[in-house]
Amino acid sequence: MPLTRPPASTELRHHAEASLSFSAPRTVITTDPELDDLNSMLRLLLYSNEINVAGLIYSSSMVHHKGDTALGIDPYRWPAPGARLHIDEAVDAYAQVYANLVQHDARYPTPDHLRSLIREGNVIEVGDMRADTEGSDLIKEILVDDEPGQVFLQAWGGPNTIARALRSVEDEFKGTGQWESIYAKIVDKAVITSFGLQDTTFTDYIKPHWPDIQSREVATSTWGYGACNVVLPADTHYLTADWTRDNVTRVGPIGAAYRVWGDGKQMAAGFDDEDYFGLSGYNSEQLTAMGYKVWTPPQPKNSWISEGDSSNFALLIDNGLRNWQDPRWGGWGGRQIVDPADPKRWLNKGALDATPQGTTANDYSSARFFSAIQNDFAARLKWSVTSDPTGANHHPKASVAEGLDLIRHPGETVTLHGKASHPDGNAVTLRWWQYQEAGTFPSTVRLSAIDDNSTALQIPRDAEPGQTIHVILEAMDNGSPALTHYQRVVITVADPRLQP
Repeated sequence: MPLTRPPASTELRHHAEASLSFSAPRTVITTDPELDDLNSMLRLLLYSNEINVAGLIYSSSMVHHKGDTALGIDPYRWPAPGARLHIDEAVDAYAQVYANLVQHDARYPTPDHLRSLIREGNVIEVGDMRADTEGSDLIKEILVDDEPGQVFLQAWGGPNTIARALRSVEDEFKGTGQWESIYAKIVDKAVITSFGLQDTTFTDYIKPHWPDIQSREVATSTWGYGACNVVLPADTHYLTADWTRDNVTRVGPIGAAYRVWGDGKQMAAGFDDEDYFGLSGYNSEQLTAMGYKVWTPPQPKNSWISEGDSSNFALLIDNGLRNWQDPRWGGWGGRQIVDPADPKRWLNKGALDATPQGTTANDYSSARFFSAIQNDFAARLKWSVTSDPTGANHHPKASVAEGLDLIRHPGETVTLHGKASHPDGNAVTLRWWQYQEAGTFPSTVRLSAIDDNSTALQIPRDAEPGQTIHVILEAMDNGSPALTHYQRVVITVADPRLQP
């Protein structure tokens, strides 16, 4: 089904103008019709009040492509012609609850605005870059425009539609007097995030032709099919059938559209030997006997399946952690470290955060936030079915009197005064902690509580100029569900020779 931009309207123009007030960068999502992409899309739309979405684009991957009978290319795990695809399905659910959501935050975009962002990108086959598409054209338009700020290009499937957009820019401008400035603009603007490289276009085209574009690999099991293997023991109940039923699937149209184990649904028509998620009551051996390739163990009916791509946009959520500003900083989208072989590429593998017990564990950089992440999701779903704002919990707001970006000398004592407010009048508890791995000073610093809201620390005398220390103010309310807001204070060590 072709996807075209709806006619322009005064309302859409007004929304486009209002979007310029976003503090977060723009983002474009490219996505294939995997069940976890649907779940991630549903969650994303609940955050569209604070994430600056500029495009929602269908793309292919190594496990999903549309095909083209005229070219002799068969579809593979693609919904049948005429089926409602997952971006549209998610926006349809959003449209049913929009009137409620805007009662909680007037910044939620209209369903018509979201539909105006939907495009079909390069979907014919794996790594399809054969021609310009509506999706690649939209990405190209955004990359070459003069709007300031970064643009996060999210690859939930293959990066091929992103690659096609870059190829079109190169075809148009390379060899002209504009090429040098266009290249500089785009490598300064574009950040590619991905949950694995689900085709070869990044390696085959993007990296050789655009070597200076920053890319972040944000894959984490915390959001994926293996979440039960990495979430903290205290947080496993957020994956259970009981919690998911009570807080997600029984909560309005968005919750009803959310995929869970044993829901009887399939990703595409016909038998697919890897799509056994809609079945329930079978163990791995029984599924194998039925002809399935069991690549992840079946879970109880109605429990969590996956939201593998949510880490791509979780780093853009306006929760005070400023996760998007630097890949090393970490947050709900996890944390990345630089690839030793490529300073423009950042990897989640090897970005190990220490647990309170002093051990390191895979994906703790995102798992440490999972309870806050899930409670936030549950609260927003409740907003979607609650027209009266007094009937739901909302976020506390934390602030730091001294500011968030400080420069201090070795040996200097830094006092930080925190404050929190709550729109519903709920009690808020403040907690200060050092995010050691996010900073470049290699050791811990001692935080000394002054009172319930304030803390103090001394900049170590052996700290070197330019090193950073990250201190997080965490504000959690006592609402149901409990919601959390943060402030990240980044202290940069000054050169002692410049000390007054």
